[in-house]
Amino acid sequence: MSREVARAAAQWLALLESGAATEVDHAALQQWRDSHPQHEQTWQKAQALRQRFSDVPQALAMASLDRPQPSRRAMLKRALGVAALVPTAWLVSRQLPIEAWRADVHTATGERRRLPLADGSSLQLNTATAADVDLQQRRITLVDGELAVNVPGAASMTVNTRYGEVHVSQAEVCVRQLASGCLVSVLKGAVQVRDVQGHVATLSSGQQAPLQAKGLGAWVAFDALQLGWRDGVLTAQNQALGDFLRELARYRPGVLRWDPSLESLRVTGSFRLDDTDRILTLLSQTLGFEVRARTRYWVTLSRTLV
Repeated sequence: MSREVARAAAQWLALLESGAATEVDHAALQQWRDSHPQHEQTWQKAQALRQRFSDVPQALAMASLDRPQPSRRAMLKRALGVAALVPTAWLVSRQLPIEAWRADVHTATGERRRLPLADGSSLQLNTATAADVDLQQRRITLVDGELAVNVPGAASMTVNTRYGEVHVSQAEVCVRQLASGCLVSVLKGAVQVRDVQGHVATLSSGQQAPLQAKGLGAWVAFDALQLGWRDGVLTAQNQALGDFLRELARYRPGVLRWDPSLESLRVTGSFRLDDTDRILTLLSQTLGFEVRARTRYWVTLSRTLV
C-alpha cells in the first residue's frame, strides 16, 4: 500500500465517519475508487477494519446522545470518536511507518528543515520526511519522504534507500521516496548510484532518474526549479492544475479535493510554500474557481458558478 493511497483512504474514511459527506462527496469517492485497482483494494481494507471497530451501534449511540445526560453524552461521544479514529490511525500508521517516528530527524507535513553537518555538508528535509544520520559511517538513510544532500568535500557521503545507495562527493543531490522506488536528481557535480543488485551507474548535474527494485532507470534532463522546495518555493511552468494541486497537497495537513473539471487548467508561477492557503486563493482568483473550506483541514475547489 503506497503512502499516498493510504492517506487518501484515511481521509475519505474520516469524511464519511464525520456524517458531513454530501452526494457529491460520495460520487467523488466512487470515482477515486474506480480510478485505480489499488484504491479499491485499500478502501476495502479500510471498510473491513472499520467493521472490526464498530462495537458501538451508531443508532443506539445517536439516540443516547439526544438524552439530557451530560456525563453519558460525553462518554458516548468519546466512544464514537475512538471507533472512528482507530481505523484511520491504522491507515496513517501504514503510510507513516513506525521507523519514521523513530528516525533521528524528521519533519511534519508542511515543515522543511535545513541541517548543517559537522563536516561542512548540509542536509535538507522536505515535508513529511524522516531520515537516520550516522556521521561516523558517513551514511544517511532515507526512511520516508524527500531530502537533499550537499557534500562540498571529497569524502563521500552515502544516501541509503530501500532501492539502493547514492554516493555523493563534491556534489549536491535530491532523493525522493516514491511508492515504487526513488527519484534521484543531481543538482551539482556527479554521483554514483548502486542498485540492490550491485550495479553501479553515474548521474551528472542536471540528470534525473528513477531508482527501483529492478535497477536504475533511464535518466532525463530536468529543470532545477522542480526542486524549489529547498528555497520554500513551488514552481509551475504551464503545468496542469491537477498535477500542481497533487504536489501542493504534500505540504498541507488534511484533505484537499477539487472538481475533476479543474484538472486541465494550466498554471504558471512561483509560489511560497509558507502559506498554502494563500496559494489556493491566488490560483482561484487567476483561474476562476471557488475555494470552499469546511475547516482549515478540509478544503474543496469547485468551478465558480456564473
